[in-house]
Amino acid sequence: MGDALCIGGAPGSGKTTVATRLARRHGLRLYCADTRTWDHLDRAIASGVAAAARWEAMDPEERWEHASPEEMLEMTFLDERGSMVRADLDGLPASPLVVAEGVAVPADAAPVALWLVPTAEFQDARLRDAGVSPGQRTLYRLLREVKAREAAEHGVPVLTIDGSLGIDEVVGLVEARFADALAAGPRASGPAERAALLREANLEVVAQVRGYFARPWARGDAETTGRAFGCECGDPACTAEVTATLARASRAPVRAPGHG
Repeated sequence: MGDALCIGGAPGSGKTTVATRLARRHGLRLYCADTRTWDHLDRAIASGVAAAARWEAMDPEERWEHASPEEMLEMTFLDERGSMVRADLDGLPASPLVVAEGVAVPADAAPVALWLVPTAEFQDARLRDAGVSPGQRTLYRLLREVKAREAAEHGVPVLTIDGSLGIDEVVGLVEARFADALAAGPRASGPAERAALLREANLEVVAQVRGYFARPWARGDAETTGRAFGCECGDPACTAEVTATLARASRAPVRAPGHG
């Protein structure tokens, strides 16, 4: 995993937002494990991972309403995904520095890491507000326990997320944890390279959504689906998001109004 800065932990902790802001601010390459979900699933099925095959064979109702919590957890095949994350990161260019985030990022091979673990109350509230189904919330509660235990076993520092800090404060704490590595770099050299990294990250989201709609149980049209994309203006201080269809985002850079 080279020199990647790793932000792991549980769903509902703000990992993606924090990693996205760090990547933009410091000119880093962003790796979000969630954008590789469907590639990882296909690789797991092809290599004979039974839990992955069971997950794919179920429709959403079977998966989230009828599977037991233990079955849900098994079907995340986290150990196998951890190996895939390592392989993904090893395949990325050496420059600029990578900030990697996601539940699937493994703690046992993270050279510079911080795990974000929400309290049960904060996680439940955030997931309910996001419209996450009861079955998925059950899985995410289990993942919170798994990732907290994983951090303790491997000596990874944990930042507890309970809603008492705003996103800028959380970013600042993570930034402080990674200060030496950020100073050492390498980082993007200018606005054009920064914009190219933002474009790369948005195209990973496009691929993720297209991968979802390509599943045999998915319904709907990927190209007309609207998603929030990070503004690609290249300004390190920009935090704007732009809602666009996949068709629009795949054709050309997305920028907030006035962000040329």
